[in-house]
Amino acid sequence: MLAAKLVQQGACRLGLRARLFSSARRIQHENPLGLPRRPDRAPQLPRRGGPIQKKPIPHVKKVLAVASGKGGVGKSTVAVNLAFSLAMLKPESLGRRMRVGILDLDIFGPSVPMLMGLQRTDEPPLTSAGAILPITNHGLPTMSMGYLLPKSESGSREDAAVVWRGLMVQKAVQQLLFDVDWSDAGHGPGLDILVVDLPPGTGDVQLTLGQLVVVNGAVIVSTPQDVALADVRRGISMFRKVSVPITGTVLNQSYFVCPSCVTPHYVFGSPTAFRTIATSLNVPVLGELPLVKGVSMGGDGGVPYILTASKEQADEDSAGGAVWRNVMQEMAGNVWQALEER
Repeated sequence: MLAAKLVQQGACRLGLRARLFSSARRIQHENPLGLPRRPDRAPQLPRRGGPIQKKPIPHVKKVLAVASGKGGVGKSTVAVNLAFSLAMLKPESLGRRMRVGILDLDIFGPSVPMLMGLQRTDEPPLTSAGAILPITNHGLPTMSMGYLLPKSESGSREDAAVVWRGLMVQKAVQQLLFDVDWSDAGHGPGLDILVVDLPPGTGDVQLTLGQLVVVNGAVIVSTPQDVALADVRRGISMFRKVSVPITGTVLNQSYFVCPSCVTPHYVFGSPTAFRTIATSLNVPVLGELPLVKGVSMGGDGGVPYILTASKEQADEDSAGGAVWRNVMQEMAGNVWQALEER
């Protein structure tokens, strides 16, 4: 269980309310995050198959889902770096840089805390209205189930596990979608784009998001292996069933460029099958990202690769690193253009 008293003391110093990860079985079922009850009730999934009215996420203009049919394809890494790439854009229609946030909806295996260097952060406080405040690092606000898990004596949450059945997961997702205040407790303008990092597969989390929220686009991430490509079709089919537009697909770890040459080495297989699937499903290919050592190191170190620009890093990653950055930035531009049209 969480140290509720310590959390409450820290929140009081900030003039905010502390949340409580409740242990009561009845409350957990309807309120797994232990949040205070709020008057603005989030949309609910009908119990008997009735119509579902999708709602926008409060203080968010556009919602972009990043998904994958298979785990281990680098989806979360792509999602975080894409979010920062979007934040670097300065569209003419806005006349400023975009305000972007990241929501990690992987309840059982959240990766955003580590990728953002926030795995040892304190619990997020609550606003006076009972909403969760995002935690910011590198200039981007984020929210993740990983911030709400109990810490060990060492201050780490790596050993904490969520052991919930489907209904609990569904309720927790609803709370993370509608009970997070992206307007900085009413003092900020909100977000232009919220990038939602989904768990792999086509389960409860994806369906809850697609059925309850107005999602403006989805990016499907894959790797070249056939075992990953087989699930790309399922992911696209699932989003289309819940009327979520597919912005495009991304082929991660497409090839490797060794430091002594500029020739692509397709260590995980040719990208031909991926391109064929995208064409057959009438889905744009947003980009093909090479395999770069610095991307993995940046994720482990809590600094997204798109933010690193040292000469030492550029020399170590050679041509592959430059290609990776260029492709990611081009992807961000194409994603924003697609979202702006909707």
